[in-house]
Amino acid sequence: MARIVMKFGGTSMAGIERIRHVANLVKREAEAGNQVAVVVSAMAGETDRLIQFCREAASLYDAREYDVVVASGEQVTSGLLAITLQGMGVNARSYMGWQLPIRTSGHAAALIEGIDAAVLERVFAEGGIAVIPGFQGVTDAGDVATLGRGGSDTSAVAVAAAMKADRCDIYTDVDGVYTTDPRIVPRARKLPIITFEEMLELASVGAKVLQTRSVGLAMRERIPIKVLSSFDDRPGTMVVDDEELEKSGMERQLVTGIAYDKNEARVTLTGLPDRPSTVAAIFAPLADANINVDMIVQSVPRRGEVSDLTFTVPTASLVQSVEALKSAQEAIGFSEILTDTDVVKVSAVGVGMRSNAGIAAQMFRTLAERGINILAISTSEIKVSVLIPEDYTELAVRVLHTAYGLDDTGAAA
Repeated sequence: MARIVMKFGGTSMAGIERIRHVANLVKREAEAGNQVAVVVSAMAGETDRLIQFCREAASLYDAREYDVVVASGEQVTSGLLAITLQGMGVNARSYMGWQLPIRTSGHAAALIEGIDAAVLERVFAEGGIAVIPGFQGVTDAGDVATLGRGGSDTSAVAVAAAMKADRCDIYTDVDGVYTTDPRIVPRARKLPIITFEEMLELASVGAKVLQTRSVGLAMRERIPIKVLSSFDDRPGTMVVDDEELEKSGMERQLVTGIAYDKNEARVTLTGLPDRPSTVAAIFAPLADANINVDMIVQSVPRRGEVSDLTFTVPTASLVQSVEALKSAQEAIGFSEILTDTDVVKVSAVGVGMRSNAGIAAQMFRTLAERGINILAISTSEIKVSVLIPEDYTELAVRVLHTAYGLDDTGAAA
């Protein structure tokens, strides 16, 4: 007998027929003798609809009331799934975030502070199944709170940690984690197993399979994640720590996957004075505005001359970034702000990079052979990212996938 959290995304819950299919998957796990808790998202598109209602109601809305509105989508699907399971003769009941409780801080993008597992233990002792709305919790003041977009994945992993689950199964509209986007590269391979570190990097640089916060939490709590499709009954991808990967006997690739992210905007400041305080003066107002800066490239001036500095921010933060910098122009001393949204970040990720030189050089050489200009570069211990013109996205992903030996030779071209 295993303890399992089963999480279902919005496409899996999109209508009664889909919910009935999900109920059959849950029932199958329960009949296999497993103790099951289920975490559900709102129906596909429902959260966007509710957010739009808030925007139409008032241009500046209260975060507390926003959470009351947008949390209702998951409440509906959790109740419908519990009703469907009960109709199948399964002992199931829905439990809202405040009923467990899932304790959170703040509103709109709250952090989970803790989960009381006593209710879940009682449900398991009675042979029942708890159906829990993802994305929501409760503040110390007793208010409903939401965890930000994609927060249902984080809810599921947090519940799994609280109930000491053997694994967390996350059902999506894809049947696992691939070496890259199969829509761009038909020869992309599904990975049977991947490390937390690699999945965290892939999620942070554009892979949409799992939410970054959920992977980070799973890594800290050592909760294995299994990525599965709720549409096709196929083996998925296990996300595990390094030790489990070694035990599996799987061959460790130098590069595990290629990801891309079009949600990047390039900002260049020209005519920067050559003084020690310049860089601090640039990034302080951006930090105060809670804007995440990614790639940074600075030209090195000769003593006393001016320089340029380029960095990237999320596209949605571009206008706010420009306003913050303009308000600090006198303190910074730049001449002009140049922006570009027609760019994409392409990344190669793999734990094999730690012990193998030449991964970055191979990326630069491969792109140069196809005439693709690199605008910026950033690296980590297991990742190399480049910023390139957006028009070259598909070509860059394809040639890098081939260059690193990731193509499935048995797949159709």
